[in-house]
Amino acid sequence: MKLCQMDGVPEGEARGFVVAGFARKVVVVRRGGRIFAYLDSCPHYEGGTPMAWKTDRYLNGEGTHLACHSHGALFEIETGECVLGPCLGQRLKKVPVRITPLGDIEVVREPAREELG
Repeated sequence: MKLCQMDGVPEGEARGFVVAGFARKVVVVRRGGRIFAYLDSCPHYEGGTPMAWKTDRYLNGEGTHLACHSHGALFEIETGECVLGPCLGQRLKKVPVRITPLGDIEVVREPAREELG
């Protein structure tokens, strides 16, 4: 399932995408030329909480971590691990993606039961 072209997520930025079958947006981050994707769902509360305080505002002010602006949690971009905040040691749910030869970013699997909401 196509999310966007590579240039749709500029280097050092994050974007959220509504994906059919997923209860939450899929957050895509481009860092160091690599793409990382996670569900927009902070693990602090059962069922998760959306992380952005406004559209596509998923990174902290320095752009070094994904941030849950509801709880102040910070997550490593490369691993999704919480390194600061109330969910310390927990992880964001990774969404497997790939880059096609045409430069499209695609989700490579169907959502799991817990992602359906």
